[in-house]
Amino acid sequence: MKWIGRQRSTNVDDRRGMAKPAAGIGIVGVIIAIIYMFLGGDPQQAVQIIQQQQSSSAPAKAPDPNDEDAAFVSVVLKDTEDIWEKIFQEKFGQAYRKPTLVLFDGAVESACGFQQSATGPFYCPADEKLYIDLSFYRLLKERFKAPGDFAMAYVVAHEVGHHVQHLLGTSDKVHQQQQQLNERSANQLSVRLELQADFYAGLWAHYADRLKGVLEEGDIEEALTAANAIGDDRLQQESSGKIVPDAFTHGTSEQRMYWFKKGFTTGNMDQGDTFTSSR
Repeated sequence: MKWIGRQRSTNVDDRRGMAKPAAGIGIVGVIIAIIYMFLGGDPQQAVQIIQQQQSSSAPAKAPDPNDEDAAFVSVVLKDTEDIWEKIFQEKFGQAYRKPTLVLFDGAVESACGFQQSATGPFYCPADEKLYIDLSFYRLLKERFKAPGDFAMAYVVAHEVGHHVQHLLGTSDKVHQQQQQLNERSANQLSVRLELQADFYAGLWAHYADRLKGVLEEGDIEEALTAANAIGDDRLQQESSGKIVPDAFTHGTSEQRMYWFKKGFTTGNMDQGDTFTSSR
């Protein structure tokens, strides 16, 4: 991917090297939640408010401009901002609200709770932030055999895809439906949500190349290799030696590659209805 010397996003919060947050809300938070409950409120809501305040209390810090990996993901984020701004304006007639990318190492406190690096990159709709431990880049290359900068670009674009779903109300609708379903059916909806985020990542790649000419030979293959490596069936096979489709939450390798490629080849957002498709 052609990225060196290109504009970077300013919506990056570098929390690497900071003291790790406690995996909880502390005794004061517990007391507040109890008081909240006695006053007729939902204590879980109090916990979420406290966690959100904790996650936003530290001032944002820009990454070191000489940090190559951080520079790369900030360029990718800037491209997603430009492209989704254009799509939202042209298709929906509304402004695109930009997410913040949080870089962390080891563990992080988000408005969605405390998370370890082992969770992998994730998006939190409660604070509209993407969270990425850049060691995942090394994991892609070494464990998943998915090297190349565009493999990491795909990961960033996928998480931005979840932000798009949040802005459009798709993820809220899915989560509401899941509350009424058994685990198997709820998992199937999670798969559809993840596959649509893959489609949106491919859509981003389509416009990134068409409008900015950023792709180099082999980039799409790098993204497809990454999508193949993190399919539920492949991960289950590698970890336990057996495949349990009812436990899928992200989709098979074939599905993830199919939807990313469909987004890239069509460049048409209307083609991204993963919920009614049999693929």
